[in-house]
Amino acid sequence: MKPNILWICTDQQRFDTVASLGNPHIRTPRIDGLVASGLAFTHAYCQSPICTPSRSSFLTGMYPSTVHGCANGNDTWDDAAPLVTRLLADAGYDCGLAGKLHLAGAHGRVEPRGDDGYRVFKWSHDPRDQWPDGHAYKAWLAEKGYDLGGMRQDPASIPPDLHQTSWCATEAISFVEEERKGPWLMSVNMFDPHAPFDPPQAYADRYDPATLPGPLFRESDLENQERLSGVDFQNKGRTPEEMDAQDTQAKYYAMIELVDYNVGRMLDALEESGQKDNTLVIFMSDHGETLGDHGLMLKGCRFNEGLVRVPLIVSGAGVEVSGRRHDGLVELTDIAPTLLESAGLDIPERMQGRSLLPLFSDPANHESVPANHESVRAHRDSVRCEYYRALPPVKDGMVGSYATMYRDQRYKLCVYHGHDFGELYDLECDPEEFENLWESEPHRDVRMDLMKRSFDATALAVDYGPKQTTMF
Repeated sequence: MKPNILWICTDQQRFDTVASLGNPHIRTPRIDGLVASGLAFTHAYCQSPICTPSRSSFLTGMYPSTVHGCANGNDTWDDAAPLVTRLLADAGYDCGLAGKLHLAGAHGRVEPRGDDGYRVFKWSHDPRDQWPDGHAYKAWLAEKGYDLGGMRQDPASIPPDLHQTSWCATEAISFVEEERKGPWLMSVNMFDPHAPFDPPQAYADRYDPATLPGPLFRESDLENQERLSGVDFQNKGRTPEEMDAQDTQAKYYAMIELVDYNVGRMLDALEESGQKDNTLVIFMSDHGETLGDHGLMLKGCRFNEGLVRVPLIVSGAGVEVSGRRHDGLVELTDIAPTLLESAGLDIPERMQGRSLLPLFSDPANHESVPANHESVRAHRDSVRCEYYRALPPVKDGMVGSYATMYRDQRYKLCVYHGHDFGELYDLECDPEEFENLWESEPHRDVRMDLMKRSFDATALAVDYGPKQTTMF
């Protein structure tokens, strides 16, 4: 029997925001339950730190540059490769979506749809009142007698059950409970915890900023950000105090706790409808958030762990391990081939991701798989990330930067193309990325080796078109 798929993707959620995965300051009991019942990938990396290129990647199993999905604000989705939802729909899956898709620009206009495979398409890019029509969340509120524009005048006063995150879960539950004969896939793409950081007051009150640890920061970070000032980012380097970083952290955690509550609602619906055992649940995010780390807030052309490393948890149908953490490197490109293999479908040769399904039942069945375990090494020895003019230089002083990240088990290399500087971090000795070794003479050979490997990986990511069957 093909499994159902509940695919939950938050927006801009860092890897270190799950209580059971090491954060004692946040409450995520229902996501913790997924960790306890399944498999958590602790080193999952997005392929771009910006929404559209990341989503173009994990929805196709290919790199953003390969599918012409490099930038936010593009007019249309290029359809350079079919979405995994289209492939699943063609194989008999009933596919639904609630929330954002964001394969094309969506500010002030309803996002144009491509051949996405979704029968049910409840589109809501974000909770703001920017669209006169076509905004499913706004229409849902209107049916209940509420005006989104008026409610957004004071977002903190919006009742939690009327929040866009809760609406996404409500639509998912309605879809899950429909009568059908075949398997289904539901994409739940809530906007939280994306900025602006505006949780309902009832959730904000649960976090005291003074009790939170605040961001990773040293005064030397400001010097490094000044050096990178010619590289696109949504704001300039500042101290945590100048950013009110702990207050923002409290609001961010509150938004994630609301996400967690609604994850629980969806899991309860699976249980109550008798579909829990035959449903694969995936919890992830499209990219992270700097949240004050190293003097930055929001996102842009950087590759710090908080921005490019995301939660990725699988549980349910096909996941034969429980309470296990996999510390090896994985990419979000790996999601699409995993879904196809879980459904018993062939993985197209063009897909650059690698199915994670073999790791769902690895014989080394213990609580944590160390980084040197054979199953870890067999999956990936490196991950990569792209930033190719991802924030178009049409506003906010963006210049249209280009950069790439290459990370192996120990080192991370960040190259800012067109500039004479970059970043090199030894994540074994410096996991918080404070010591930039780019100009370290003892690390010169390491840097050159990583640059060669990164260049090779970039070249090999190019899609050269139809596979050749004859030689000339």
